[in-house]
Amino acid sequence: MLFKFSLNKNKMRRKILIIICFSAFYTSSLSQKPDSTFKITVLDELTIVGKKEPSDIHQLPAIVGTGIYAGKKSSLIVLDKVQGNIVTNTMRQVAGKIPGLFIWENESSGLQINVAARGLSPNRSWEFNIRQNGYDIAADPFGYPEAYYNPQLQSVQRIEFVRGHGALQYGAQLGGMINYILKNGSDFNRPFQIESFQTAGSYGLLNSFQAVGGNTNKVHYYAFYDHRRSEGWRSNNRYTSNTGSASLTYKITDKFSLTTEFTKWGAVSQQPGGLSDEQFKQDPQQSLRSRNWFGLGWQTAALIADWKFRPLTKLNLKVFHIMGDRESVGFFPTAGIVQQDLQNQNTGEYANRTIDIDRYRNIGFEGRAIHSMSILGVSNTFSSGIRFFRGNTFRYRGGKGTTAGDADFLRLPESPWNSDIDYNSINAAIFAEDLINIGNRLMIIPGIRMEYLKAEASGYGSLNNGSPVFLNPQERNRSFLLAGLGIEYMLSANTRLYFNSTQSYRPVQFADLTTPPTTDVIDPNLTDASGLNTDLGIRGKINERLIFDVSAFNLNYNNRIGTIKQQRTDGSFYNLRTNVGSSRSTGIEAFTEFTLLDFSKGSVNKQIRFFTAGSLMNARYNNFKIVSVVNNTLSEKNLRNKKVEYAPDHIVRSGITLQSGNFSSTLQYSYTGSVFTDANNTVETSANAQNGLIPSYTVTDWSAQYFLKNGLSFRAGINNLFDRKYFTRRASGYPGPGVLPGDGRTYFVTVGYSLPDKD
Repeated sequence: MLFKFSLNKNKMRRKILIIICFSAFYTSSLSQKPDSTFKITVLDELTIVGKKEPSDIHQLPAIVGTGIYAGKKSSLIVLDKVQGNIVTNTMRQVAGKIPGLFIWENESSGLQINVAARGLSPNRSWEFNIRQNGYDIAADPFGYPEAYYNPQLQSVQRIEFVRGHGALQYGAQLGGMINYILKNGSDFNRPFQIESFQTAGSYGLLNSFQAVGGNTNKVHYYAFYDHRRSEGWRSNNRYTSNTGSASLTYKITDKFSLTTEFTKWGAVSQQPGGLSDEQFKQDPQQSLRSRNWFGLGWQTAALIADWKFRPLTKLNLKVFHIMGDRESVGFFPTAGIVQQDLQNQNTGEYANRTIDIDRYRNIGFEGRAIHSMSILGVSNTFSSGIRFFRGNTFRYRGGKGTTAGDADFLRLPESPWNSDIDYNSINAAIFAEDLINIGNRLMIIPGIRMEYLKAEASGYGSLNNGSPVFLNPQERNRSFLLAGLGIEYMLSANTRLYFNSTQSYRPVQFADLTTPPTTDVIDPNLTDASGLNTDLGIRGKINERLIFDVSAFNLNYNNRIGTIKQQRTDGSFYNLRTNVGSSRSTGIEAFTEFTLLDFSKGSVNKQIRFFTAGSLMNARYNNFKIVSVVNNTLSEKNLRNKKVEYAPDHIVRSGITLQSGNFSSTLQYSYTGSVFTDANNTVETSANAQNGLIPSYTVTDWSAQYFLKNGLSFRAGINNLFDRKYFTRRASGYPGPGVLPGDGRTYFVTVGYSLPDKD
């Protein structure tokens, strides 16, 4: 459970001041030297990792920038080395070496990335804290954490994965943290360089990525523009995406630099809708919806200051702003997929479509410091931080759209919104972690995080004869303390045992605060969901031929939120939004990469490498109360021991890579076990295709790449080589409802040019 406590604003200010002063005390102790007998691996924020190594997967070092990652389950992906389709953000290939990732694969565009782990929901990766260059990019991490925007992976230098133990440094999440580090020109060795990658593929895929960047003694910079479009594998599934981004870092002194960055992204995609199981068997490419569209616009801006007093004495400050828009228009009948979108026989026109719009306006600040010092002869590296965040979401639902079929997103002026709700969230937090070296082999990393959250919801949720039905205004204020402990022990120079147990939480969502006042009641004691992530594992290298990370995990997920039926004294029934139960996920996650054959000579790599990343998991409800109305009376049952939905028992991804000099080719096999889609563990498919078992499936992908010394490069690949028919998701609403198929066989070819580094 979370440690609860009362905290008013004045007390909050005093505690924040104490942390700032404490950090300042550490920073001022520059004369104290750390214990030099213990070697700590350090990665600077601006340093590219693995540039000369063939593998795309690495362990995060003990310290990255101002953060401590020793004792945590973590991984680092270097995008330049990825063997797979990064053009359309195909995550089963990009993150194929991250064990246990469950991926919804119903977005052929790759615009939406849906990943989860350990029995959590993959929906737009909302169980992860999603970041770009260290700051939040989700709609609202505390009330609506869906990651609508994800960077185009051709612009990404590396991706950091930290499991649930990132909660101390990054706050709200149960699954962990994913941080996309964009290219910034820091690894260039010329004042001006260019990059250009042109991709063509099946079903009209065209992608153009253009970039310029450079690095001098005082400045490094990077700017890119990306355009992508395709007709999509399914009918009625075309999309267009445009991204522009620029960053500039000015080194005012050798120890102080300022970075400014801005990204603007816009995308429009046609949504083909869901299918019944029978329709999927007949033709998974078919679509019953031609007028459903989804539009997204995202702008991120940040100003970042870095002070580097010593190698392990740093201060990082970030101010960031997010402005996002989500728009959808389409034919969404209550009957679901069984009701076709047909023209009126008398007028020849279609029915009016429905418009839904969200506006997200967020601003935040994070300050982080790290300092190494010796206390009574014991080497310590102390990391602390402070955070402020304010999010505003404006949600408009049920507008009356046109009868057209294109992506117009226009609401008829005479039609009011069926609901108009404003959400606000405020977050303030402070955290501290200390890496304590005990002798030459043992590291102990205790940590705490203090959170303050405020969530508000107001407006109207429906219309009654044209008049708004206003919500009961909701406001939730709470404060709590998270704690964690990590341990890392060096068995040898390259092999380590690690352990971590950390509390985490998932805030009450905006949707939980806006139930219809005429039919629903919000429990006044509704609390945030809480979790405890625990890992015990071993990782390292053996003779530079074997990389491995094997661990056992346990995730306790408490205070899950749901809806149960209740009865008033007058006999009427209502829905109560409350905490209904808990679940537990246990299992093993393992990754190995082995060099089978090595014919390398000098700087020329000639190898055959094999990798496998797999997980075994048992995710079940400990206690999950269901109360419904049967024959006009309340009926209660408990789903104890039922499997958690979308939690496969087995996930395995394996591949073999042949590398010879500048040529490499990879064949990857992916297996995902069957999953239930509801807590009742319904096996037979429901009439609306929204519940029922999702069968296990396998997918095989092939890719190859070749680099010339003059800067030219060639990439090619075939996704779903054997054209398997499969689906990973049953949607209850948008963008379904019903079965959402994964893509069949597709291919891509990329021709690129990057000005070579100086010799």
